[in-house]
Amino acid sequence: MQTSRLNTFLYFGLFVCVLFVTDGVRAEGDWWKPAWAVRKKMTLDTSAKGDGITEPIGTAPVLLRLHDGNFQFGLAKEDGSDIRIIAEDGKTELSYHIERYDSLLNEAFVWIKVPDAKPDAQVSFWLYYGHAEAERADDAKGTYDTDTTLVYHFSENNAAPKDFSTGGNHGEQAGVSVTGAQIAGGLRLTGQNTINVPASATLNAAQGAPMTWSAWVRQSVPGSNATIFSRREGANSLVIGADNGIPYVEVTTPGGTQRTTAGDPLPPNAWKHLAVVATNTQVTLYLDGASYATLSVELPAFNGPCVIGKDPGASGGVAGFVGELDEMAISKVARSAGFVKFAAMSQAGGEKTAKLLTEGADESAGEGGHHENELAKHLSLLKDISKDLTLDGWVVIYLCGALAIVGGIVCIAKLMYLSKINKATKAFMEKWEGLAGDLSSLDHGDPENVSSMGGQASKKVQKVLNQSPLYHIYKIGSAEIHHRISKAEDGYVSLSGRSVQAIRATLDGGLVRETQKLNSHLVFLTIGIAGGPYLGLLGTVIGVMITFAVIAKTGEVEVNSIAPGIAGALLATVAGLAVAIPCLFAYSYISTRIKDAVSDMTVFIDEFVAKIAEVFKD
Repeated sequence: MQTSRLNTFLYFGLFVCVLFVTDGVRAEGDWWKPAWAVRKKMTLDTSAKGDGITEPIGTAPVLLRLHDGNFQFGLAKEDGSDIRIIAEDGKTELSYHIERYDSLLNEAFVWIKVPDAKPDAQVSFWLYYGHAEAERADDAKGTYDTDTTLVYHFSENNAAPKDFSTGGNHGEQAGVSVTGAQIAGGLRLTGQNTINVPASATLNAAQGAPMTWSAWVRQSVPGSNATIFSRREGANSLVIGADNGIPYVEVTTPGGTQRTTAGDPLPPNAWKHLAVVATNTQVTLYLDGASYATLSVELPAFNGPCVIGKDPGASGGVAGFVGELDEMAISKVARSAGFVKFAAMSQAGGEKTAKLLTEGADESAGEGGHHENELAKHLSLLKDISKDLTLDGWVVIYLCGALAIVGGIVCIAKLMYLSKINKATKAFMEKWEGLAGDLSSLDHGDPENVSSMGGQASKKVQKVLNQSPLYHIYKIGSAEIHHRISKAEDGYVSLSGRSVQAIRATLDGGLVRETQKLNSHLVFLTIGIAGGPYLGLLGTVIGVMITFAVIAKTGEVEVNSIAPGIAGALLATVAGLAVAIPCLFAYSYISTRIKDAVSDMTVFIDEFVAKIAEVFKD
């Protein structure tokens, strides 16, 4: 019961915060339901101002990425179950479902069904949230139309992928999960592991039947005929893959095998949207929403299973795909070029999505109003309340103040450190671009030559570079190369595959140490996040106990005798929350910056090892 009352109090406090944050903005138009405290207008723009989609689109899912910059996580429920999507008319609820909602990292991914999206036009909808008692209303199957027969988010944690469409085509094997893929979680493919999709009536296709397949792919190691998706039955087969980085579609019938012509290869370690659309006369391969290649052929009949990651039935043992996969979908219709481009642009993130999907300001329920002296009134009330604060309450507030000071120092120091790292990394990458083309130009036996990156960096620049984790890893790798080539006989400089693997292991060790350095002292922010509210609650409980004990002794049971003590006790909870909330936001932002730095190191290690293997090959 006490927990329920505390939650009610906290959510009421959050609602009051909404009124201040939005500065009493009067909501335009009719409010959907008054129980929802906040709403935001979202606009899809397919005109020339947006992404300039001119082909028909139709009913399509759109991805809404929520973060600190466009969503107040502190005002929504911890699991996002109070989120509602309302059409522009202010009445119709749109189907949606949440792929991931993380109130600690302040990020969420919401899929929304947009009925009949039109080209060269604008359509709006409302995002509502801020209702403490709302029940979850996700409708995953309703988010996709009936022509969609398979949707894998790959957001499961090392479990078999779940089909979010009405097709019910769940995968049979557990995949290797990736926490930070193109959209929330993803699937890592090693070239050996596969995911089988069992045969089902919803995936059966007659000869010449239309079909659309799409997925986000990120290739780590280009390989020959690396299969991403395959479907094989007797003499018939459909294979989607990348041959040395060049995406292709291959269709085999009793009449022979046809493959799309080669185009530009996929850039390594970059997410790209692939789509294959088949009609009864043609198969088209799309890359990032644009037509990449075509085949004048119809698909053969299929009634068997599908395989992700490899083509087990191919003769000669075709290699599997090495990289990552996200958001794979299959439809039993030939989607339009507008639909494919809409999907690629709306899911890409960054500038492309920002042009397509624009966000309005938060609006609060009620009329509100701005009062010039509102802040002064609240400060005066807080001063009066503090007069009734007991000694234990002051102790708690001082402890919260100490947590706030330590958290603030850690936050400022960490932000300054990350800024130095960012500046140093940019300087290092400029020098690395000039060096990466030929590592053999480095004299690994000369430490000064290595430190100056082949004479490119002066002593002053080296001091800046030394603040970059990438520069540290580069020097570790150079030291490992020197250690091995110094032992070479007859001047023959080469590295075996085992030596390259050992160098990678050392670089990975350097990555771990740099990551530990980046994450150092963040524990003080987590202490503020977790400890602040508990300290505040402790002060409140003790204050309430003392208030009721005094009432019991004096026998004065009046509002005027109870209210000051209760108000003073609650001030401790306010102090705890005042510590936790800034620490939470700071931790989320700093963690995101750290993740970006770690990603840069991971990509650099892959590139560095590849260059080493190329230059010093056995």
